[in-house]
Amino acid sequence: MRTGLLTIAAVAMSSALSHGQELKKGNVVGMHVSTIKLEPGVTMEQFTAFFVQKAIPAYEKTWPGWRFYPVRRIRGEKAEGFGLIIVIPSEAERDKYYNADGSPSELGKAATAKVQPLQGELSKLGTITADPYI
Repeated sequence: MRTGLLTIAAVAMSSALSHGQELKKGNVVGMHVSTIKLEPGVTMEQFTAFFVQKAIPAYEKTWPGWRFYPVRRIRGEKAEGFGLIIVIPSEAERDKYYNADGSPSELGKAATAKVQPLQGELSKLGTITADPYI
């Protein structure tokens, strides 16, 4: 019995550690904050669930190597907001999709077009007004 518990604990620990994320030198980290105006009858939990279960996997498939982490604001002036932290492997990777002035490159436009149908589904749940990103 004791051996079984130790084995389960060891497997659980190694599993948890193998999925750990870390920032590395050269990563680009973007922070986007948004205000969400939910459609009637839609809860923030429903909006968040859709974003986490559908939008983020689609974004990570469209922008390979990029990681998207949702953040929900719960206090302060903009408590009903939603945020997104994006970790990009390098500036060179970001620059494939965005020009120096912040406008999308041709590859960026193509990537955005791929997720456009998903954005349409998301807009049925609520309207996103993005604040300037960092």
